[in-house]
Amino acid sequence: MNNTHLQRLEYGKIKEALESHAASYLGRQHIADMKPLTNLKVIRQQLDETAEAKFMLQSGASVPIPSLEGIDHILSLLDTGYVYSEQDFMHMHQFLHSCAQLMKYMRAKAAIAPHVSAYAMAMFELTALKSEIERCIHHGRVTDYASKDLMKVRKRIAAMEERLKGRLAALMSRYSSILQERIFSMRNERYVLPIRKEHRKQVKGTVLDESASGQTVYIEPADIMHLQQELAAYRAEEARIEAKVLSELTAYAEQYAHEIRINVDTVGAYDYLFAKAKYAISIQGSNVQLNEAGRLLLKEARHPLLGSMVPLQFAIGDTYQSLIITGPNTGGKTLALKTVGLLTVMVQSGLLVPVAEGSMFAVFDHIAVDMGDGQSIEHALSTFSAHIRNVIDILQVANHATLVLIDEMASGTDPGEGVGLSIAILEELHRRGATVVATTHFTEIKNFAGTTPGFENARMAFDPDTLQPAYRLVIGEAGQSYAFLIALKLGLPVSIINRSRELTSAESKAIGAAQETGVEATAEDHPDVHEIHVVQDMKQEIQIIHKNLVSHETLEEAISHAVSKPEREATKTPAGSKHIQASNKLQQKQEKQAQMEKEVRYQLGDSVRIPYLGRTGIVCEMEDSKGIVGVLIMKQKCKINKKRLELHVEAKDLYPDNYDLSIVLDTKENRKKRKLMSRKHVEGLMIEIQAED
Repeated sequence: MNNTHLQRLEYGKIKEALESHAASYLGRQHIADMKPLTNLKVIRQQLDETAEAKFMLQSGASVPIPSLEGIDHILSLLDTGYVYSEQDFMHMHQFLHSCAQLMKYMRAKAAIAPHVSAYAMAMFELTALKSEIERCIHHGRVTDYASKDLMKVRKRIAAMEERLKGRLAALMSRYSSILQERIFSMRNERYVLPIRKEHRKQVKGTVLDESASGQTVYIEPADIMHLQQELAAYRAEEARIEAKVLSELTAYAEQYAHEIRINVDTVGAYDYLFAKAKYAISIQGSNVQLNEAGRLLLKEARHPLLGSMVPLQFAIGDTYQSLIITGPNTGGKTLALKTVGLLTVMVQSGLLVPVAEGSMFAVFDHIAVDMGDGQSIEHALSTFSAHIRNVIDILQVANHATLVLIDEMASGTDPGEGVGLSIAILEELHRRGATVVATTHFTEIKNFAGTTPGFENARMAFDPDTLQPAYRLVIGEAGQSYAFLIALKLGLPVSIINRSRELTSAESKAIGAAQETGVEATAEDHPDVHEIHVVQDMKQEIQIIHKNLVSHETLEEAISHAVSKPEREATKTPAGSKHIQASNKLQQKQEKQAQMEKEVRYQLGDSVRIPYLGRTGIVCEMEDSKGIVGVLIMKQKCKINKKRLELHVEAKDLYPDNYDLSIVLDTKENRKKRKLMSRKHVEGLMIEIQAED
């Protein structure tokens, strides 16, 4: 599965939380390598084993998992010729001892946890190796019993040290008056006397060291020099024998290299398993049912990274495979989306999840996510471009075994085109058999989901009286955004809210009217006017982006359909009949206006109203043969069918007699040129008029 999509679901945070319950480096390594599985049988086995381990822990048992301290170093040096140190053998002995305890514990728990305890049957106690280490190493030192020669040498060393200490005691009595203190010490593993510096020549011997203050010198008396040399020889012999013992013990341990590795791997698997069990207890995780039919049934599901939330009731895959969630901002739509996605990848990773008994999850080959605005200054990505790139990634893997999660469909671009594109994408995903959960605020998408087989609406519950979201998912009903109520609650002035309602109402009427009669608007070249060709640019962008798609032809047809024909044919869905009824209601009004429109012939300079835009404009071009009139609206030239216009004020009533309309209809620069041309001929002076598209 795509790591980027997993990170959008915060899968990495789950692994971090799980890692805190691991006791060994190998358990943490298993967690770092953990990823969602796609084989139902393997997932079923891991879930059952985790549930068994959880039951063992809840029964009050403390599982003796070895810490594997120092074992990584030992394994890395096995069969390399390296001779282990006394400390290495101490770690090895502790590991073997802990393995024996773990095996004994699992034998006792075989009745209540048969699957978990079975792993211990593959382990080895290695009693012989453990006993040999105990014989040769004790408290980090080679014992006297490791070798007869070592025992003899150490006895000689002990006898020699006694002789030396006797001679040193006699020398200290002889030189007591010049000693800095009445003790002897060692320098470079040789016995010395602390003599005051000014009396150093009174003692025959070798100065081996001097104090930091320079007041004391440490002298090895000549009387004991030969004894010290003998002692050094014995100690060298001791070191040689110890090295031989460690070498032989290392060779003996390497005979069990295979068994040691199996024990280490088993302990790592146990640590990983019980880490999952401990985490399941911490989030109150439960075992679930599995299927490969794309069916999800979540009962009282909770997001594992949140301390508390309203439990989520969720279902998909029976009568519908695409669910469109709507509702207000801050209502919990994105949280519901993340909860479904994250719990699914957790289940496929063998983790128990916080849901009620009887919950069911599907096993998916891919879980594709489009969540977050995805803006990137570094990569020059807008919100819309990021969404399109994510959708392209989704379409490359989408099939019947894919779970698709899309947050805020139709966002980041023109609402009309965004809705059309979103519906085309939903249709394509449905055609491929993918399981889709998406959130949106747009009514058109809700209407599409409500009238299309295989789709279903859902809403996040919201209390309009208290203006508080209930964070409860209600499947089968479309929701509202409650934007005005929420804005009012947050403190936006009432006057702005009221004006917003008026504009929204006017826009709705305009859209209904626009479905009956077409409007052709083009931006002309003008010093203060920007050219707007949104639909054409959108088509070009979509065609360029989809060149890399395997199934680009099918999607391109769908997108083209969505962009060029955003309105569905009325006869294809029940929703179409509603459009027919609405159109019949408007017919009488339009017929009444038709006669008036035929009689009106707009003149240059007339002030006209454009009802569907809620604005006024000035007629800048006379009506053509098709009934199209040029209107200047906020310094932008638009071509609008005369049926869409209403006479506001005639030019004769608006301007004085003989008024120069070029002041209104032409640019200041062109007016200056015309005035100059009227007086004289100027070489090279011209007025360019851009040809219309």
